[in-house]
Amino acid sequence: MIVRDIESVKTVEWGNGLSRRFLLADDGLGYTLTDTVVLAGTKSRLEYVNHLEACYCIAGSGEVIELDGTTHEIVPGRMYALDQHDAHYLVASPHEDLRLVCVFSPALNGNEVHQLDAHNSSAY
Repeated sequence: MIVRDIESVKTVEWGNGLSRRFLLADDGLGYTLTDTVVLAGTKSRLEYVNHLEACYCIAGSGEVIELDGTTHEIVPGRMYALDQHDAHYLVASPHEDLRLVCVFSPALNGNEVHQLDAHNSSAY
């Protein structure tokens, strides 16, 4: 059994926020579980070429924008999944941080960070 508290997990500044990584590849489960904070007012162009990701919003608000412009509002209680390695923009509302519980498959090693650029997707 694995039991961890938020104060003791690996915390990574991923570019526009923090990723607290509860489960990693070395844990042998095949997926990663994170508690991710996206800083208020930030916009990140992201794409996971090596991972699928599902995110569940537990606090704050924002939106996920597909590259074709389709916008999905993100509010507490809403989940979105990047099931096709979808390139997207993750945007936190200007007045509050966005907080997500995320699952990555396969698992992250733990040190991954984004290289944010307005015109190219950051990928890992």
